[in-house]
Formats: sequence, C-alpha cells, structure tokens
Amino acid sequence: MNTIPVLDPIPARADNVRPTVDWDALRAEFPALRRLVHGKPLVYFDNANTAHKPQRVVDAVSEYYTQHNANIARAVHTLGAEATERFEATRTLLQKFVGAARREEIVLTRGTTESINLVAYSWAMPRLEADDEILVSVMEHHANIVPWQLVAERTGAVVRVLPITDGGEIDLVALRRLLTGRVKLLAITHVSNALGTINPIREICGLARARGVPVLVDGSQAAPHLSIEVARLGCDFYAFTGHKMFGPTGTGALWARREWLESMPPFMGGGDMIRTVSFEGTTYADPPQRFEAGTPNIAGVIGLGAAVELLATLPWPEVIAREAELLAHLREVLESVAGLRILGDAPDKVPTVSFVVDGVHAHDLATLLDTHGVAVRSGHHCASPLMQHYGITASCRASLAFYNTHAEIERLRDALAASLVLLR
Repeated sequence: MNTIPVLDPIPARADNVRPTVDWDALRAEFPALRRLVHGKPLVYFDNANTAHKPQRVVDAVSEYYTQHNANIARAVHTLGAEATERFEATRTLLQKFVGAARREEIVLTRGTTESINLVAYSWAMPRLEADDEILVSVMEHHANIVPWQLVAERTGAVVRVLPITDGGEIDLVALRRLLTGRVKLLAITHVSNALGTINPIREICGLARARGVPVLVDGSQAAPHLSIEVARLGCDFYAFTGHKMFGPTGTGALWARREWLESMPPFMGGGDMIRTVSFEGTTYADPPQRFEAGTPNIAGVIGLGAAVELLATLPWPEVIAREAELLAHLREVLESVAGLRILGDAPDKVPTVSFVVDGVHAHDLATLLDTHGVAVRSGHHCASPLMQHYGITASCRASLAFYNTHAEIERLRDALAASLVLLR
C-alpha cells in the first residue's frame, strides 16, 4: 500500500532522501528492457503510452492459465475458487493503492477509457438536460473528451473548454469563472499525457465542490508516478489504467464514491451483474458487480495485482526524487539542441516531455531515433486540442519511468545529434 502522504504538487526533489533502492536490480525485473532493437540496446522512452512489465506480472498471468484457469464467481470447484480469490485480491490491492475506504468502491474495467465511458453513460446521461455543461480542459486525452461529446449530443448538454496557460498549466482564474450553476461535471486529468504537467487536483476539486460540481479525474498518467489517496484529493471519480502502471493491457479500474455507484444504473447487461432475471423483469447486483458484466480479463486483472504489489513495495519519496533527477537531465539534453522547443514549462511535472524541432517532422525524427534503438512517441498523443493550442499537428514525446537511466538519456542525446544531421 502507498502509505506516504499525498504530495500535491510534487516537489522537484528531496535532497535529504537517502537511497535504499537498487535501481539496477529493479530494472533487471523487466525482461523487455534487455532486448536489442536494430542491433542496439533498447532505450524505451514511450512509457506514457504503455509501460513494460516486470517478470512477476508475466509469471502471474502464465500461472493463472497453467494452474487456475476457470471463470470467476460462478463455479464451486477448486479452480473456480482459486481464480475468484486471485481476481478479487487485485480489487483489494487497488483499494489500498488509491486509499479507498471500501473495496466495493473499486470497479474493475478494461482501463481508463472504459471507466470514463461508464461514468458518462451510467452517471452523466441520466442526469444531464439541455444546456447543462460538462467542463473539460484543453490538455485532456481524447478518452476524456469524446465520451462527453457523445453524451452531450444525446442529451442536449454542452461541452465547455477549460483553457490552459502557455506554460501548460490549468488556468485557475478561468476555472473559477467557468464553474457556473450550469456545470454538472468537471472532467480533468491528474497528469497530462503529453506535457507531464501535474495538475493541482486538490485545489481544483476544492473549487468545484464549493460550487456543488462533481469531479472526474483521469489518473492514467498519475498512477505510475505519484502516490494517490482519493479521499484527500476530493474527487468523485478516479479512473486509471493497468498497462501504464506496469500491468497487462486491457485492465484498469474506476474508483467512485459509494453514493454515486449505488445511484447509477448498469453500464452493460450480461452475466454476473444481476441479482435475479426473468422475462417479467431483472434486478441488479450491488456495486461494483453491477458494472462488471460478462467474463472479464481474469488473467490480466491477476497480473495487474502483481504489478500493484511491486509498486506497493517502492519507497515513493525515492521514486519521486529519482524521476525528478531523470527529468532534469532529460530537459538539459533537449534544451541543448538548437531549434528544439519543449512544449510547456510547468514547474510540477512527471518525467514526460513533448518537443518539436524547427523544420523537422516528428514522425521523421522518431523513425530515425528508432534506428538507434531509441523509442519515443510521435504524433498528437491522443491530445489533438492540446497540439492545436500550441499551433502544431504533431510532436515527439519522451516519457520515462523509474527504471530508465541517465545513460539512456545520453543515448538519446547522441541519437538526436546523428538523426538531425540527416534531417536538416
């Protein structure tokens, strides 16, 4: 369990943190980081897209299929009981990971996208009326924009845009102005997937709650980097994704206040989300099972539990200090490149940096970096409105995790120099 206090905002570095983590040994737990790409050791700087998996996650998935393969919550035989026990253990681990009061507040989903859609269709749609407003920031991932547009089209509600500053921070002055009586929901990211900006969620939630506005937080990029305690954040919904926090793809969760979950109708119908079924009518299970129709990604959820167990063992002040040092080194390298512009300069960031180079297309640069074994993301990063804010269509993004190294950042520097010689 993450037991350190929630740091909001996160300090750049704690100089008095005495290291206890063997970072090389921790990195060695991630087998994919040992592979070669084009004959060169992999430098994986695309963690904001998906993180690599430690061996314990791979083993947990394999063990389920080889030893415990059965459906959950239906069978009384041994394998069914074992599968159910391991699946539900992940729910408990996630409850502790986000500091939820009860495990029943954790709905297991395929990730943040499904979690947000669940809230959109099960919570928002029954409540929204014509001219109601949903407030969404410029820096949101498409998964925290499109569901609200779809719901608005069906209800007559309106999606309003919360602006950001040129430095890539939420405009709090504008937020106070936009939080009118028409706003029924504020949907905002905890950490920008493109900029790395850590938003002051406690302050934002405080402003919204003072005006009676519920808040949904997209925690996809926060979960791998920050210690989360939903009660202190003050939000109503918190969505996060397993594959970005070193777990399997197709996994994730939604935390929601119990009173909201109890008032929400099912998102999908099917097996295991019912109490009774007849042709005269159906009654539904209590949350969270009410929102977990059908056979889930059992192996993936069990693997996610293994990832959370790893994260729970880490001393988070050391993780934060290490990632701050990596970020500082990364910025130093990028800022030394002539014609390179970093998007956003918020003081509180995770080690994620998007950048553009004058006269060079992001895809061309990323393609050449790959020939040196360096993996960065290129494109709009599922954040097209943010790219439009900066007047571009695409950027390169280097996103690091605690298992990355200073030597890899030097590899990026050398790969950039060699690539730009060919592109300019």
